[in-house]
Amino acid sequence: MKSINHEGHPSTSLRAGSLTRKENRIPCFSFALQTYKTKTMKLKQLAERIGAGVVGDGSVEATGVASVARAGPGDVVFAENEENLAAALKSQASAVIAGSFAEKVHSSKAVLIVAHPRLAFAGAASFLRGNAGRSAAEIHRSAVIDPSAKVGDRVSVGANAVIGNAIIGEGSRIGAGSVIGDEVELGAGCEIYPNVTIYPSSRLGNRVIVHAGAVLGSDGFGYVRDPKSGRHEKFPQIGKLEIGDDVEIGANTTIDRGALETTRIGRGTKIDNLVHIGHNCQFGEGVIIAAQAGFSGSITIENNVVIGGQVGVGEHARIQEGVLLGGQAGVLPKKVLRVKRLHGSSVLDTAFWGTPAKPLREYLRSLASLARLGKRE
Repeated sequence: MKSINHEGHPSTSLRAGSLTRKENRIPCFSFALQTYKTKTMKLKQLAERIGAGVVGDGSVEATGVASVARAGPGDVVFAENEENLAAALKSQASAVIAGSFAEKVHSSKAVLIVAHPRLAFAGAASFLRGNAGRSAAEIHRSAVIDPSAKVGDRVSVGANAVIGNAIIGEGSRIGAGSVIGDEVELGAGCEIYPNVTIYPSSRLGNRVIVHAGAVLGSDGFGYVRDPKSGRHEKFPQIGKLEIGDDVEIGANTTIDRGALETTRIGRGTKIDNLVHIGHNCQFGEGVIIAAQAGFSGSITIENNVVIGGQVGVGEHARIQEGVLLGGQAGVLPKKVLRVKRLHGSSVLDTAFWGTPAKPLREYLRSLASLARLGKRE
């Protein structure tokens, strides 16, 4: 690492490369503008991007997205069903994204017709945001970067961030106070918000978002009890952590590296705030996890599982593809949860609830039985 002088700034200059130092202090959230500021796009161009048909004037310029209540000129809103369409059309927005139910509506406002309005609205927000407001690549003068680090083009590093002998992909952004350990590999286009810690030997794919305070790759909770002394000796925690492309990790979430092997989080998985994932867990693609869920070690979560808030899963459990775990459900160690019919199934066929978690139909019958017992008393 570079040495730090008495004023708290690196005493050596950054190696030659694409990064430039910014002498004046920049905000902790040095890339917040990327998240909130938008660019201008004509509605017909936006419609092409989201696969929509245009009813009305396609030359109107869209400058952002908003809720129906807060929309103003230039904003795009959405109506997911006919019940919400009237309010959307009466709003100050310049355009409404809606389903086929709006095709024959007469309005001075442009309407973009799509099969899935909410999904299209999310896409519109992404296209309108683009790179608008994104500040130029820069490194704060108080940041510390190991001379052996490999830093890609257009990388930004915030105040007091520390980067070891790591690989930082093109266009990634490291927030203030974050620590990127040795032998960490960070893909292209990642956003690491302030005060994130990534332990050595962790690997993150492309376009990974990690929110403030998250800790990735820390030691798992593994001990062996000595029957003679009664002491708990630490089991080796020398594995790795791998996170796939397009994963988003919420604030203050922690993910442990493997004990002897690798903890893996699959592509496109979205993890909420205050979630803990223990060592050796194997999570598939497209998994959704709500806040305050906790996972013991060596758990397997298959693709497209949805897990509600405050769910607890015991070690060596397996949650198979398509399962929906309701909030505060508890899964016992080594338990396997599976859906009988994955495709074309209703929520009643895929959901599990309660502690210990059981199929929703069975859980509801249990509640009904308890209610009847209560009435008899």
